[in-house]
Amino acid sequence: MPKIKTHKSTAKRFKYTGSGKLMRTKIGKSHLRRKKSKRVKYLFDEMIEVTTSGEKKRIQKLIPYAKKGK
Repeated sequence: MPKIKTHKSTAKRFKYTGSGKLMRTKIGKSHLRRKKSKRVKYLFDEMIEVTTSGEKKRIQKLIPYAKKGK
């Protein structure tokens, strides 16, 4: 059976934690940051867990060889 290709932009945006949670970056962190306060800017740096089961399935199909933790 042939290998499945990894969707590269998805692999860069999503990461698995050691415990197996799927994490994503927040939106709005790339440009137009000069207007935003310091507090808002540093809150963009943290990652959020993907909670919707449908989204998790879709992302797992796009990055089949990602390390899934435990």
